[in-house]
Amino acid sequence: MGLDTPVAIARLVIGLLLLFVGGLALLRGSTTLARTLGIRPLVIGLTVMAYGTSAPELAVSTEAAVGHLTPVALGNVIGSCAANISLILGITALITPQIVEARIIRREAPALLLSVVAIPLTLYDGVITKTEGLIMVGCAVAFTIVTLTVSAATAGDAGDGATGSHAAVTDRRSEGSRIVALALSAIGVFLIVAGSEQFVAGARRMAGEWGISERMLGMTIVAIGTSMPELLVSVISASKGQQRLAAGTVIGSNLLNVFLVLGLVAYLNPVRVGERMHPVDAIGLAAITVLAVVFMRGSRQVTRIEGGILVAAYVGFMVAAGTL
Repeated sequence: MGLDTPVAIARLVIGLLLLFVGGLALLRGSTTLARTLGIRPLVIGLTVMAYGTSAPELAVSTEAAVGHLTPVALGNVIGSCAANISLILGITALITPQIVEARIIRREAPALLLSVVAIPLTLYDGVITKTEGLIMVGCAVAFTIVTLTVSAATAGDAGDGATGSHAAVTDRRSEGSRIVALALSAIGVFLIVAGSEQFVAGARRMAGEWGISERMLGMTIVAIGTSMPELLVSVISASKGQQRLAAGTVIGSNLLNVFLVLGLVAYLNPVRVGERMHPVDAIGLAAITVLAVVFMRGSRQVTRIEGGILVAAYVGFMVAAGTL
């Protein structure tokens, strides 16, 4: 047992290092891809970065489902969503006020609220069935298709600014930049997944010694570990002046966590909670999500004060979940 703690700490450090490097690579790749394709940063955050940063949740929750550890998988989804929408958005707003585009409230915010409602709705009878899981995965696919389709239509309406030989040179440069961007994004996703696996493995070993329940293990250590990519990417984005990426990344990641991750988990192994479902989990997640949506209303900024409130709300939610 004496060697367990040092090994666990070493895996935590290695995991965080891989997550940091992967976050940098994914940020550079996605922003370059956005620029060469003429896609708005918000859309990149909602799709490319959201899928990449949700990969750890998908890997860990799928592994838990196969191993019949659905409380860990469910706790991971709830805890990660809570961390994304309050802790991560709050921390990035504390670094620099986050710019929010008006259309987030018109389209993405309702979808975000729907995803939060979907958790207690599907668990009303104590189980998320395979059929419900497939429907949830279908919602994730539909959201992605709609987001990309609307983005393509918007880009097309913007018109072509370059013509003739200059356009040809620009196209060749853009093609080269896209290849580099895709390579960087792929490397970033790989490092993020590898880093999260190391981090979660170390956290699980330490949690085993502390006697944490599967539910709270999923909501705290595992959720924070798998949310590290979102945190690192959002913090790096904020520090580099990419304020429009954070909101899109956390919203897209939350939608994928619920619809894609939880849906796939339920399809692999129906999520059964029965009498062990904790209402404070669903109520707390819904409350902080509504709070975040209120702060993101209209075309405005999430201020540092609001960021502090979001961080405090996350801490309060975790305390309530662990004591009630």
